Amino acid sequence: MASFIDRAIIKVKAGDGGDGKVSFHREKFVQNGGPDGGDGGHGGDVIFVADPNMHTLMDFRFHTKFHAENGQPGGARRFSGKSGGDLRIRVPVGTVVKDRKTEAVLADMSEAGREKVLLHGGRGGWGNDRFKTPVRQAPNFAKPGVKTEEREFILELKTLADVGLVGYPNVGKSSILSVVTNARPKIANYHFTTLTPNLGIVRAKGSDFVIADIPGLIENAAEGAGLGFYFLRHVERTRLLLHVVDISGIEGRNPLDDLRVINNELKRYGDLDQRPSMIVANKMDLPGAEENLARLRETFPDKKVFAVSAATGQGFETLIEEVARQLKNLPPVVVFEETEVDETPQIQGWEIKEVKDAYEIHGPSIENLMASVNFEDFESLNWFHRTLRRTGIIDALKEAGCQEGDTVRIGETEFEFVE
Repeated sequence: MASFIDRAIIKVKAGDGGDGKVSFHREKFVQNGGPDGGDGGHGGDVIFVADPNMHTLMDFRFHTKFHAENGQPGGARRFSGKSGGDLRIRVPVGTVVKDRKTEAVLADMSEAGREKVLLHGGRGGWGNDRFKTPVRQAPNFAKPGVKTEEREFILELKTLADVGLVGYPNVGKSSILSVVTNARPKIANYHFTTLTPNLGIVRAKGSDFVIADIPGLIENAAEGAGLGFYFLRHVERTRLLLHVVDISGIEGRNPLDDLRVINNELKRYGDLDQRPSMIVANKMDLPGAEENLARLRETFPDKKVFAVSAATGQGFETLIEEVARQLKNLPPVVVFEETEVDETPQIQGWEIKEVKDAYEIHGPSIENLMASVNFEDFESLNWFHRTLRRTGIIDALKEAGCQEGDTVRIGETEFEFVE
């Protein structure tokens, strides 16, 4: 278990924007030079990359904090600060990135080489040169860069395979994989030999498909019993399930009961029992197999049942032909629907004060919000107004008595109140 990690929690932060510069032009024989403070650089983005050379989330077991580079502050002579470098976080193909608070899927890195920006760096602040006007010729202030918030993401590796082999430990899934593909999984005669999902490519007539040996499930696997809970997520993408049973019952278990238990665990994990499936009755070369096979077919008349023996190679040609035929008519491998990251600053700890000529809003989070708005951009202004409404500030102003046309002041910026 220690060598295979398929779930991790990480903390990620985009780069802060650099602060704008307060500066005035100074040179010999020029007594009152104008403002020449430059803008701060933008913070670096956080970009996730699907790396086909990675096969586990082991890299995230101890390295759990990731910060993109901050933008540099602006300089004199209208020099802009350097933008922070983007941070690329490489994950195995098949990794799903979720928001830890909401569990919403933010990115499904199901295609090798795919890149997705999940967090954007903060915008650089304006230098005082931006604030000069015919009336205000020597502004002694600049705009701070936008500060970004740290986010927690869940990384889950969900195997990309067309077909999944599921069943109790020691029923022969790894042996079957080795027979139908060139994969060489570890095989031994004891439970839980398979500690990681093993993948192999089946080369059928006219088509190839990927098959995965999912580590053994047992009763209550969906609640964390045995190893099954850790690997049920690898079944989620498969298009077709092959239920492997030890039809000989050589270990004293009833193959029919095994099949019911595995179906129940798939259902409890998330209706995976509804996935198209077939039954593979393995170990047909052992005593008692023929009698149990007859009972299995009688009990599950609607299921396709294939009698095979991984030890002798019996029955696999028919099985592979049927799998290839069904895959041609099944939907492609599941890709999870993505939700955009909400990067709206969290507005909390604010208060409204009524003064003689205006309603003032105070609080550090409000100041951070103001720093993120471009007041010369119409879309940015609309976003600013929506944020005030979403966080309850508009309603709080009305409750305080603010009416259409009244003055609202945040820091040194004044607005006319409009609902």
